[in-house]
Amino acid sequence: KGAVGQKEFTETKQTLQQKVQLLTTYFQKYKGSITVHTGAGISTSSGIPDFRGPKGVWTLEKQGKYYTGDTTFDSAIPTYSHFALIILFKKQFIKFLVSQNVDGLHLRSGFPREFMAELHGNMFVLKCKSCGHIKILNKASTLIGQKNSGIKCQNLSKSPPCRGYYYDTVLDWEHDLPEADYLRSHNNAKTSIVNLVLGCSLQILPAN
Repeated sequence: KGAVGQKEFTETKQTLQQKVQLLTTYFQKYKGSITVHTGAGISTSSGIPDFRGPKGVWTLEKQGKYYTGDTTFDSAIPTYSHFALIILFKKQFIKFLVSQNVDGLHLRSGFPREFMAELHGNMFVLKCKSCGHIKILNKASTLIGQKNSGIKCQNLSKSPPCRGYYYDTVLDWEHDLPEADYLRSHNNAKTSIVNLVLGCSLQILPAN
């Protein structure tokens, strides 16, 4: 789990301005060669807690406490950061998004799945174990850990019809990352001139 409970800090107006100018320069100079990596911190303003922040799930756990917020995966809405990334993508500044979040907010905000890898799964995405067909849910899955949902595959392009079942896509500790998503993430990160990290402490392998 790495270090938890680390203090957060706020930039001064001067340092914030300097960093914004530097980032703007990078975006202008390396347009189209930028990969963005997001972690739990990008969703905290929607009400979903992070893990290692002052009020993170693992920080509270270390103190013998538990998260007691009212926000659920179903009630959470995308943040300004999620929508900003869509704008940057549509304007062709960023070419790919790598997310370690399972909250589904990138997908629900409209970010296209074909230009995004969700390394740890998505509470709103099921996948057929037999043919790989994807099913998008309106409500978050009640299962995690790649378990059988009991829903039969609805892949209409298969002939004869697929006889498989959909499984949830959320990884547990013992699971390997999905190979296709990991390779796309690795290749885009390696071929980008700029890798921008938002809301992530980069403590978990292999994403870091």
